[in-house]
Formats: sequence, C-alpha cells, structure tokens
Amino acid sequence: MRLGLKLFLGFFLIVGLAAFFVMRVFVEEVKPGVRQAMESTLVDAANVLAELAAPELKAGTLARGGFTSSLARAQRRDPKAMAWRFPKRALDYRVTITDAKGIVLYDSLGRDVGRDNSRWNDVHRTLRGEYGARSSPEVPGDVTHTVMHVAAPVYDPADGRTLIGVLSLSQPNRSIDPFITASQRQIMLRGAWLIGLSALIGILMTAWLMTGVRRLNRYAQAVSAGEPVAPPKPRRDEIGDLGRALETMRRKLEGKAYVEQYVQSLTHEMKSPLAAIRGAAELLQEPMPAEDRERFARSIVDQQQRLTQTIDKLLALAEVEQHGWLQSRDTLSVATLFAAVEQGAQLRAQAAGVQVQVQPAGAMTLQGDGYLLRQALGNLLDNAIDFSPAGSSIQLIAAVQAGSIALQVVDQGTGIPEFARGRVFERFYSLARPATGARSSGLGLPFVGEVARLHGGHASVEEGASGGTRAVLWLPR
Repeated sequence: MRLGLKLFLGFFLIVGLAAFFVMRVFVEEVKPGVRQAMESTLVDAANVLAELAAPELKAGTLARGGFTSSLARAQRRDPKAMAWRFPKRALDYRVTITDAKGIVLYDSLGRDVGRDNSRWNDVHRTLRGEYGARSSPEVPGDVTHTVMHVAAPVYDPADGRTLIGVLSLSQPNRSIDPFITASQRQIMLRGAWLIGLSALIGILMTAWLMTGVRRLNRYAQAVSAGEPVAPPKPRRDEIGDLGRALETMRRKLEGKAYVEQYVQSLTHEMKSPLAAIRGAAELLQEPMPAEDRERFARSIVDQQQRLTQTIDKLLALAEVEQHGWLQSRDTLSVATLFAAVEQGAQLRAQAAGVQVQVQPAGAMTLQGDGYLLRQALGNLLDNAIDFSPAGSSIQLIAAVQAGSIALQVVDQGTGIPEFARGRVFERFYSLARPATGARSSGLGLPFVGEVARLHGGHASVEEGASGGTRAVLWLPR
C-alpha cells in the first residue's frame, strides 16, 4: 500500500471513528433528553392544575365544577399550531384526579372513574409524600408506544399541608416522537457532512504532503541515476529541510567525485604537452644549429598554448557541468545572438579565408542564458572555420523544426568521418585539423552539449545536405 493511501486511511479512520462515536452519543441522548424535558414540563403543568383543582376537590364539586368544565373545553380546542414544521391540532394531555386513598374521582377521558390507582407508581409515591412518575404502555401489551405519567399532590387550600388527593398528568410519548426522529435525522445528516468534509480535508492534506514527498523521491531517483536535476522547491517545513539537506549532501558528494574525475582527466591531458616541453627543453641545453633551436623553442610555445587552452576550456566546461539547472533565463532575439557570434569570429574567419553568412532570423526569440548560448555557438563556429577550406562559406541558420528551435552552423568542409560521429561529444576527443594537422582540446563540443542540456535541449553534429557538416543546437520553443 502506498504511503499516500496509508496517510489518508489513517486520517479518515481517526476522524471517522471519532465522528461515529460522537454521532452515536448524540443520537442516543436525543430521545432521553427530549423526554426529560417533556417530564419537566409535565411536572410544572401538573402542579399548576393541582392548585386549580384543590378547592373543588375539597368541596366535593369536582365532577360538576368549573375546573373540569374548563378542561373539557380545552380538550375540544384546535391549537392550529405549527411546532418546528409539525402541525398540532389537539391537546395531548390527560388528567386524572384521585382522592387521598388513590380512588379515581375524575378522568378527562371518562374511562377510569372509580378505579383504584393507588398501586400505580405515580399515585403511590405521591401519596407517600414523594415525587411520583411512571411510564406505561399506551395500549396494554404494546411496549413500543408508551405514556408518561407525572403526579402532583393536591393539598387542602385551608392549610396547604393536608393531602386530599393526587392529580396525574399524562402525555403519550408518540406526541414527541416526530421531534426526536427529526433531530436524529439532522444529527446523522450533519454527521455525514462532517465525515465528508473530513475526508476532503484528509485528501487535501495527504495530497499536499505527498506532493513534497514525490518531489523528493523524483529528485533522489534522478540523483541516484546520475542525472542533472534542479534542487527541490523550497518549503517552510520538515520536508523542505530534508530537501535542502539532500541537495547539500548531493553537492558535497558530486563535488568530491567531480574534482577527482577532473584531476585525473587534466593529469592525463597534460602528460603529452609536458613531455614535449621537457624533451625540447633538454635538447635546447645541447649545442645545435640556430634553426633547430628556433624550432624547439617554437614547440615549447605551442605546447604551452595547448596547455593553457586545455585548462581554460576545462574550467569553462566544469562551470556549466556543475550547474544542475539554468542560473539565468532571459528572452533573447535570435538575430541579435547570431550577430554577436558572427562578430566574435570575424577575425578568425578572415584569417582562414572563410566567409560567415547569417540568414535572417526575423523576430524569432527564445528563452535562455545569452552568455552561454554565445559561447556554445562560438565553439561550433570555431570548429566550422577550422574544418572549412579557404574560399568556402559558413551559414548561421535558425529554424523551427519538430517543435524546437534549431540553431544551425553549416559548413562546406570535409565533414566528419564515419568512425568519429559517435565520439565527437566525448571529452578530450578531437580530430586533426586539415590545414595544420593539429588537434584541439576536445572540450568544445562537450561544452556545447552541456549548454544545450541546461536549456532543456540537446546538440547534434551530422553530415550536411550538400556535404560538409551541420552542427545544430536544439532548444525548446
């Protein structure tokens, strides 16, 4: 199971269980809570009615008095009420009044007059001076529908202490069931929304965390594969700290390996010119003709220039290779870029008897580092000049091909031999120049390849359409 799914399931499980138990407690507490509130209301009403019934109960005129008449009229009323979306069209109260022995003297429904209610808990406890209440089936044997009974003592109005009867006020629990059901439904609905919102928050939090983790993973995979890659995007959290630590570690490890590699390469390339310089210097210590002395001295100068060129090129290549991403990116005009490259190579081209032709690039632009692109195109143009015969021409062409911008340097030289085409971008690999037989440092084309990589493109060298060589710097549009 993937880490993101584990995080989401863990978050959702915690929130879901918490929401479930909270909703369960709420749902289970709604019914007793509502019934307790109803019981409290019944207690108030029973005691008020007990005070109103006391004078007629003592006088023995309860059956034909005003109290019972008023209750009868009240039960015939239509309240025309709307209680929390539920219509109420009749009173649900039932009133029974017993004497001091628990014998029913009055029943608002007219059913239980004369019955001994002293055995019922509400009357029994009230007759003993305690609070009396009970819940009984609305229909005998039906435990699903119950009635709540609350009793209040009826005292002698003369002294307010002598118990002369008990008034019981009852109400079917089914009268409040719609409110309980509606409340439970609302709790479940809100709970479902809570769980859904929690799931959404969990998804967003997991996605946010996993975005950083995936970036670090891709970065680590690229580093382990030896691919150049930009450091992870900065974040102000532990993932950001980890990304910075990985980047620092990568730089230190790569820097150490890079230095070792370049020291070995530089040492290898310096052996030949140093050997030539040492041999010429030893020979110059011996007597020899002036023309031989001049030839050996010139060889020392040539080898020194070769060493200097190799070191300069190696430093330039090292600078771009150490960059995992482009340090500077501007909008550049291709026409201006070509003009700068042509102007920089003008003297060498004139000395070699070669003409550089720049084809109009119009308003074509690209995104990149102007300095690095000028250096790369300058290297391609230098190679073209070295391999072009006197009197020929070199063309600088810009075109859009296969969704990329192709900056091309096309010459009319001897071309690249078949055996060398796969190696021209190798470091220190160089072909002999046709005019002099000398070789370059072999670092120019690797530099071009690195510049192309930094810009998200690549470089290629191939045979031209009409002979010669076509070197292309492919850059994204």
